[in-house]
Amino acid sequence: MNFTPELLDDMFPNGLGGLIFDCDGVMFDTRACNIGYYNQVLDVLDMPPLTAEQEDVAHYSSVMGFYEAIVPKEKHHLIPEAQKQVNYIKTVLPLMTPELGLYELLETAVELGIKLAVFTNRSNTMEMVLEQHDMNEFFHPVMTAAKVESKPHPEGALEIMKVWHETSDRVVFIGDSIVDEEAAKRAGIPFWAYKNAKLRGIHIDDFDRVKETLIEWCNQPKL
Repeated sequence: MNFTPELLDDMFPNGLGGLIFDCDGVMFDTRACNIGYYNQVLDVLDMPPLTAEQEDVAHYSSVMGFYEAIVPKEKHHLIPEAQKQVNYIKTVLPLMTPELGLYELLETAVELGIKLAVFTNRSNTMEMVLEQHDMNEFFHPVMTAAKVESKPHPEGALEIMKVWHETSDRVVFIGDSIVDEEAAKRAGIPFWAYKNAKLRGIHIDDFDRVKETLIEWCNQPKL
């Protein structure tokens, strides 16, 4: 299905009030970042590096979900100290790459009066990421696994709509994983699947295309 102004007419007859973004894999290419971080923690725990299958778990799970799936229970008490030994700012954040066209889309959304928020399974690093990449002024609120139930639970999306005073027919969630798709479904809001054709929803692969379509749609004469 082509991403066009006509599609947005059908999806949002009452207008588009806000865009909710997942972080990893949507705002940023963070696969290398997540894998690098967890491998450092595992090294401190005297565990081997992640396998290819475990790398997928690292990319999509919440922090606690990852540790519960990968680290033996008898080592769980060692995790907090192992995390402290990872210099996140110097060794992990540099591995994060903003998606092409993201900044321009965010700036355009603000100009068009469209609100922006983040709903991520990150726990205590999201604000640090936004500050590092000069994005913290764009997003309000920022919902993390430290504040609400982890996805696929819809609590974060529901809380965002409360803060915005928006209804589900005027909001969209942009994600790249099955947990994002499920969270959107449970919240009753439309879902745009970013660079993942296996998911259900509207598929988008290019933030520049989204930006241009939003501009055209918002500026077209209203009947």
